[in-house]
Amino acid sequence: MTTANHEEVASIGEVAGCVWTYLDQHGPVSLSQLVKDLEAPRDTVMQGVGWLAREGKVSITKESRSRIISLT
Repeated sequence: MTTANHEEVASIGEVAGCVWTYLDQHGPVSLSQLVKDLEAPRDTVMQGVGWLAREGKVSITKESRSRIISLT
């Protein structure tokens, strides 16, 4: 793994931790609100959510035009 790739993966992991902490403190939230509140790049937040979903730590529910993220 290259240094740049390692740094990118580390950044996604850090944001995943922020996502988990946010959800633990605030409960379910829309993806757009999560991006806004975390003040992180949308792509990185989405990758962090995907990481957590893959690990079975969050669920993603489609509601109308938004996606709701919650801890499992």
